[in-house]
Amino acid sequence: MKKARVLLKPSLLPSCFARTTTTIFSSASQSRLLSHQMDTNPSSDSSRYCYDPVLRWDPQVEDYFNKAYGADHFARISKALTRPSSYSCIRVNTVKTTSDAVIEKLTKILNESDDGSSKLVQTDGSSSPISKCQIPGLEYVVFVHGSGPHRIEYGSGPERPPKEVLVSRKCAEAVLRGAQVYVPGVLACTAHVEKGDAVAVCVAMEQPGDDGDWSVNMTRGTTLQGLPSDPFYSERSGLYIGMGTTMLSRAGMFRVPNGVAVDLSNRVFRLPSLHNVLEGEIFLQNLPSIVAAHALDPQKGERILDMCAAPGGKTTAIAILMNDEGEIVAADRSHNKVLDVQKLSAEMGLNCITTCKLDALKSVRLPDALSDSTTSVNGDNIGSVTSHSELSSQAEKSCEENASIEQANGGDNVSEADIRKNKGRLKNGRGRTQSQGGRAGKSQGFPPNSFDRVLLDAPCSALGLRPRLFAGLETVISLRNHGRYQRKMLDQAVQLVRVGGILVYSTCTINPSENEAVVRYALDKYKFLSLAPQHPRIGGPGLVGRCEFPDGYIEEWLKPGEEEMVQKFDPSSELDTIGFFIAKFSVGPKD
Repeated sequence: MKKARVLLKPSLLPSCFARTTTTIFSSASQSRLLSHQMDTNPSSDSSRYCYDPVLRWDPQVEDYFNKAYGADHFARISKALTRPSSYSCIRVNTVKTTSDAVIEKLTKILNESDDGSSKLVQTDGSSSPISKCQIPGLEYVVFVHGSGPHRIEYGSGPERPPKEVLVSRKCAEAVLRGAQVYVPGVLACTAHVEKGDAVAVCVAMEQPGDDGDWSVNMTRGTTLQGLPSDPFYSERSGLYIGMGTTMLSRAGMFRVPNGVAVDLSNRVFRLPSLHNVLEGEIFLQNLPSIVAAHALDPQKGERILDMCAAPGGKTTAIAILMNDEGEIVAADRSHNKVLDVQKLSAEMGLNCITTCKLDALKSVRLPDALSDSTTSVNGDNIGSVTSHSELSSQAEKSCEENASIEQANGGDNVSEADIRKNKGRLKNGRGRTQSQGGRAGKSQGFPPNSFDRVLLDAPCSALGLRPRLFAGLETVISLRNHGRYQRKMLDQAVQLVRVGGILVYSTCTINPSENEAVVRYALDKYKFLSLAPQHPRIGGPGLVGRCEFPDGYIEEWLKPGEEEMVQKFDPSSELDTIGFFIAKFSVGPKD
């Protein structure tokens, strides 16, 4: 851990990290200062028209996290989760370009942006907020620094409140990361809003109902009054995320299906939108996710499995670390998500990635159950996998075969199921698979000991992702169930790694039931597993001890000495990342 602390010194961090540590890196402390300034302001409008959300948790979940982290620490984590990171982290595709070339291109793109607020590069000779990561081994990572929280002047008055547009929580979370306000995210609006009007954008939050459920208690298209007599007036207090200009009238926002509703030019948090920027050359990815790929330590020529690969960020990161030499099998149970991995692999020009549709809970196929229907890759029977280079020819062949069959049958002998499918296509348009011409090969699983290394980035409660404005749906029982589900996936992963291989387990949650408790389970059940050092190590230690619940259930975490072998990324720490967890296991001789 001593090495990790050295890496966190401002002098050794990338320039944007060092500056953020001293200025706006601690978003939680900044927000507390902003809240204090607003609370001491006698104007009630100042405390209303601001961004100061309170993350709501189930009371038992909050009690559990308070025991795990301590009440003060968990309060800081909750506050940090409601804010976006103060920078965007970009992984450079070194197969196609370099970090220096990307920095030069991004500098030009952001300075030429039509949106003046996006011009992040200074012209007065000060250091650029676009910089290369200085952490050893991560020099191909680039940071684009943002800013916030900013105090916004909404032009409100006691009798003349600003015109407002109310957006959904998910829309607001995207806006806080730099997106615009799109039509599908608009829920309500002030009356008589016309195109070109200045509007305040606020968030509709879920509210508790009488039956214990959470919901947004309004119909889309509701008219906002902006006065205390408005039934939703108090619910919007402290949930204003910026000022913008309407691109559509009120009627247009609820009539057209898509498009930009509000051009948000004055934001509480200012982060550049990098959507569709330098496609194939860069990939927007959270820093801990990049570290997880490094923890796997892939080597050229190895055979690697990414068990839950979509959308392909870690898969492609692994391929680049291998210099595109070897074989990576990217599996996911969703057909469309497999297509996403294929698309990203092709976009980044990577050829060592093959894909398959496979449920992680059914990843292992015992030798006596293998059938002739599976295919062989590199001499091993692994089920049906699809390389992105095969997709086009497979789709064309499939279309030709279908056309020939239909022509031969003369359109007769069509099943009722086919008729229903065709009616659906006529009504809804072509499905994603038909539009893209893609195909996801379905795998029947892999024999034990098939891979040199396995990454299990497990589906989880995602309670580390930020910005997050609501967390009330998770209960103590659901958090435990997430952990049980991940243990089953880990049981599969352990069998697939050869002796002497590596297994990396990661999640994007702060929930110990899915992190430390899963590691404890793995070490206790599989005596041939041992925690291995990770490089680079920039995350913090894991939790040691246990937690006893009111119902008598006892959850075991790490033992003393093990906490420094895992990496836990704290959203409230100086690194200002999402909440994330990484454990690396070495696989010894199996019984």
